[in-house]
Amino acid sequence: MSGNNTSTDIWIAGAFAAFSVDLLVYPLDTLKTRIQSPEYDQRYVDTATGTVRKAVLFRGLYQGMSSVILATLPSCNDNCSPLTLFSHVAGAFFTTYEHAKTLLSKLPIPTPIAHSGASALAECVSCAILTPAEVIKQNAQMVSRRSIQESHHSATRQTLEKFRRNPLALWRGYGALTTRNLPFTALQFPLYEKAKSSLSAWNRRRKGRREQDPVPLWEHGLTTAGAAGSAGAFSAVLTTPIDVVKTRIMLAAAQGFANQDVGGRVGSAIAEGRAADAVDVMKEEVTKATKTRGNATANPMQPQHYPQRGPDGAQQNLASHEARPKTSSLSIARGIIQEQGWRGLWRGGALRGTWTMLGSGLYLGVYESGRAWLERNREARGEL
Repeated sequence: MSGNNTSTDIWIAGAFAAFSVDLLVYPLDTLKTRIQSPEYDQRYVDTATGTVRKAVLFRGLYQGMSSVILATLPSCNDNCSPLTLFSHVAGAFFTTYEHAKTLLSKLPIPTPIAHSGASALAECVSCAILTPAEVIKQNAQMVSRRSIQESHHSATRQTLEKFRRNPLALWRGYGALTTRNLPFTALQFPLYEKAKSSLSAWNRRRKGRREQDPVPLWEHGLTTAGAAGSAGAFSAVLTTPIDVVKTRIMLAAAQGFANQDVGGRVGSAIAEGRAADAVDVMKEEVTKATKTRGNATANPMQPQHYPQRGPDGAQQNLASHEARPKTSSLSIARGIIQEQGWRGLWRGGALRGTWTMLGSGLYLGVYESGRAWLERNREARGEL
């Protein structure tokens, strides 16, 4: 355990940190997902001029935000607050990390290795909880405004409907998520702990403060935020290729159900007495399938199933989800290189580094400040 904090202190501090950061940096995450998606050029770039369609790219930046809350609803009662809802992933990570760090620090191993091992174990635990929300979130971020207007359902609800018949598909991205997060945290947390220690020692020397002297909460928070932000940005940029592959895998998790979207549009039109509109939808899909039939290649992201374009501009497969061959992360990476060159694996790297710097700085800054505040309050009440 770190300092005199209880598991409850760590849980609450981690929950508040997660809640604060998600609200502030979520739009940047949406932009990153769209830039890394295989449909980026078709949806967000004007083919005639080659310019970015900013009105489309920057629309609905908070789509899928509710998936973070929905992922935790089954384990909450009617009295759950937003703080409790956000506490599951953040609390699981930090509780595991602090306990593991304490245990591993007692072993005769270098401190950076102990911190890396603790963060890796914490990531495996938190990713098991986070994966369904991440799959829903990223697919919801790609739902177009037109689809929302036609269905009268939110992006999150539309995405949930796709997985209703096969909810286990929500965990399909677990391996990809841990593959990205393990090297990321293995880099970030040793760098973060070292930078925080160095900055704290520098502040003590500069102000002539002893190690046991109390540090103002604002200074503690700023020191933590600076260390976490720099460590997070560096680690995020280096792991961008893994993040691009992870995004592709999670977006592909819902592709097997894409034909249901077309059926839903036709069914809705018929139910509302708009037979002509239903015929137009079917004609549109047949035309698109005919035009793209010759484009089915050995590309891992576009299996030879006669793909077609849906209302969002996203590729859709007429083959069933079960018939779609499974692809490995390596084959997906090769497909990206074939399509876009090596630069394709680094797409969104600058944006990922920026929002991770902001997110990590805020996340760990709020977490450490909250943990210190809870500890001092307990000391003031004589509970320590």
